Amino acid sequence: MVVPTFAHLPVPLRFPGQKSEIRAVILDKDNCISENYALEVYGPYKDKFEALKAAYPGNRLLIVSNSSGTQDDKDGKEAALLSQTLSIPVLRHNVKKPGCLDEILAYLRACPDVQLESPSQIAVVGDRLFTDVMMANMMGAWGVWVRDGVDVKYSSAFSGFEKGLHDFLVKRGYQPPSPLSKS
Repeated sequence: MVVPTFAHLPVPLRFPGQKSEIRAVILDKDNCISENYALEVYGPYKDKFEALKAAYPGNRLLIVSNSSGTQDDKDGKEAALLSQTLSIPVLRHNVKKPGCLDEILAYLRACPDVQLESPSQIAVVGDRLFTDVMMANMMGAWGVWVRDGVDVKYSSAFSGFEKGLHDFLVKRGYQPPSPLSKS
């Protein structure tokens, strides 16, 4: 699924061909729900963020960032502050996206309130095709690409390449894969 901005994200999440409910949402932070390295939700996205929290309470909504919660975040102080500020968990992980999928699955499976039976019950929401959406595909989850992040001026050459590649593939009839795990 592609949405122009986080504000356009449908809540609750539903995907074409989806057979089981989404029980957990993995949410990117930088340039997806917040400005880069900010520890608060971008103003125009606050209502959508609160709706997502209401639809996916407790451990069912999890931030997985390549800044907060990684080895770059010494002692996890930023992850703890972000979690406290947003009132949702932030995953502490050793490997950056897209390589932390095993850490995400282990976390979600250990949370009784999630009741995860299959990775196809997970949606990953983020602004990068080669980290967030790739990770969703690798783990057998649903991916949501937020095409235009918070700061359009921030768009790097690499994110421009991702947009161009997406458009190139879609024009040639390619479709994103559905999760391979049982749903």
